[in-house]
Amino acid sequence: MTGTVYKSTGSWYTVKTINGKFYECRIKGRFRLQGIKSTNPIAVGDIVEFQLETKNNTETGVINRIEERKNYIVRKSVNLSKQTHIIASNVDQVFLLVTIDNPPTFTTFIDRFLVTAEAYSVKTILLFNKIDAYNEETMLQVKYLQNIYRTIGYNCLEISATTGKNIDKVKAIMEGKVSMFAGHSGVGKSTLVNAIEPSLDLKTKAISLQHSQGQHTTTFAEMFDLSFDAKIIDTPGIKGFGVVDMEKEEVGDYFPEFFALKQDCKFNNCIHLNEPKCAVKDALEANEISYSRYKSYIQILEGEDEHYRTDNYDNE
Repeated sequence: MTGTVYKSTGSWYTVKTINGKFYECRIKGRFRLQGIKSTNPIAVGDIVEFQLETKNNTETGVINRIEERKNYIVRKSVNLSKQTHIIASNVDQVFLLVTIDNPPTFTTFIDRFLVTAEAYSVKTILLFNKIDAYNEETMLQVKYLQNIYRTIGYNCLEISATTGKNIDKVKAIMEGKVSMFAGHSGVGKSTLVNAIEPSLDLKTKAISLQHSQGQHTTTFAEMFDLSFDAKIIDTPGIKGFGVVDMEKEEVGDYFPEFFALKQDCKFNNCIHLNEPKCAVKDALEANEISYSRYKSYIQILEGEDEHYRTDNYDNE
């Protein structure tokens, strides 16, 4: 039988078949050893083949094959930095929720996420949430960030999951697609999903005052079918986003504005640091590309994973 993984709790996977029936499935022990470096060999969104078995009058499935993924979103595993964690696969688009404060989403995090999405061919839309709660100064920061990301080709939307502002536009983008929702804990993912589809009634929690990062309410990714021909994958809140499996020479290719200038660099293997006649450095000095983006690029090159939450858009 073939189906799509809708939920993963570590050892068991909820799989939905084409005829709409759900089965609880597990994987064969040796399946874990087939050269898959990630902490989770199977992810939400995977299409899998499984066989049914009955034990103690309970029918479950044993997964024996994963179909090739068209894409996936991956990050460094939280505890095992040399391993990766596949957040979701076969995704049409990702909505990355951004908040200026309560909790803050810094450009380092946004850029790491976008680089990974570019590397694995996943379209990303930036949703600036909680705009109903912002004052004039904070809204200026929203406009400033939107300008950076719109200029390089990313779709940006101002929304309020609480008041419903522009939720209809989000739904229109979602129609007919599998969308993943991501962002720090506390940025309003569950509130947004509930605004889009109130019948799901996902759990939400108040922001933790002590850390103002939000409290984790989702502990694993899960896919949901919506009432308007769309699917969503809700994901756990992400504190940091470690970039994995990239050579230094290719990182710049996943910054669209750097990639567009690459052909004008003197050296075809230019990594835009100290090389002479570098088109990216020239554009940076001419204020044609964003300083915060270039700073994120250098941090990724230098492997400064501990700087996920460093603010770097006050330095412009």
